[in-house]
Amino acid sequence: MSESQTQARSSHRKDLVGVVTSRTGDKSIKVTFFYKIPHPLYKKEIKRKTVVHVHDESNECAVGDKVEIMETRPLSKLKRWRVVKILDKAPIVG
Repeated sequence: MSESQTQARSSHRKDLVGVVTSRTGDKSIKVTFFYKIPHPLYKKEIKRKTVVHVHDESNECAVGDKVEIMETRPLSKLKRWRVVKILDKAPIVG
């Protein structure tokens, strides 16, 4: 299978960028991503958030990291996303 066919097949999957808010277990994290929508009547922007359960195969992510995630097949009851790469590491406080 050529590279262009591989890219064409995986291009229909959703990609998101969010912040790790929790490490829920082994190889699992919760990622929150924020977005804004206009109010239907008043048109003021309203902040919203969505929390998704993500598979972290290498256990590299820490709370506060900015990560890129991709939609994938169901991996467990709640996990439907996997980590593609870590964009920004959280600063270490201590």
